[in-house]
Amino acid sequence: MEGKQVVVFVTLCGLLGIWGCADDPNRQTKIGAVIGGAAGAGIGAIVDKKHRGRGAAIGGAVGVLAGGGVGYYMDRQQREIEAQLAKEMQDQAIQVKRLEDDTLQLNLRSEATFDVNSAAIKPGFQESLGKVGNILSNYDSTVVHVIGHTDDTGADAYNQALSEKRADVVASRLTGSGVDMERLLVSGRGERDPIASNASKDGRSANRRVELFLKPVVEGKEDWAYQPPVRK
Repeated sequence: MEGKQVVVFVTLCGLLGIWGCADDPNRQTKIGAVIGGAAGAGIGAIVDKKHRGRGAAIGGAVGVLAGGGVGYYMDRQQREIEAQLAKEMQDQAIQVKRLEDDTLQLNLRSEATFDVNSAAIKPGFQESLGKVGNILSNYDSTVVHVIGHTDDTGADAYNQALSEKRADVVASRLTGSGVDMERLLVSGRGERDPIASNASKDGRSANRRVELFLKPVVEGKEDWAYQPPVRK
């Protein structure tokens, strides 16, 4: 079956399934998502490889997101994260925040993830990171920025290296759970980006963290998804 025929077939199947649910309050939104996704899949074969050549995966996603589906796509991703990581959120091991630009921010607290001065993930948090990776592996239209941070205790160069190592370890755990490494942008910011005062023990603890920023790939501004997040 040729590309255009596949798109038409998939679209018809999706629409027939939705039309059969007359009482669905999200019927119109879903119809738009199906049509947009099918259009994007057709675009996938000719997507420029400057975005690391993800072909149909990027193309299909771009179609959906361009059809007004960005909010729906990120809502679905957020609901799944919050449902599967409910215990971690209750224990404040992971904090989930939705930013104004539809980016999802996950803050991995240092007490749960690493011992002081260590880049080895605590055994008790391995499963939690695995769950994060399993979820993200199902959302190919998301670029994942993995950013490590430290407090200001110790030398700046040491803190920078430690933040990079921690980000690398988290990224490796995500790829081990099915996330394509080409979707990950990994970096460390050392002590340069605190979220609390380093003058107190609690503040230093808050600053020792790894953050995940989940940015959707949107048609017409694909490059934005690859730009490092800036804290406002």
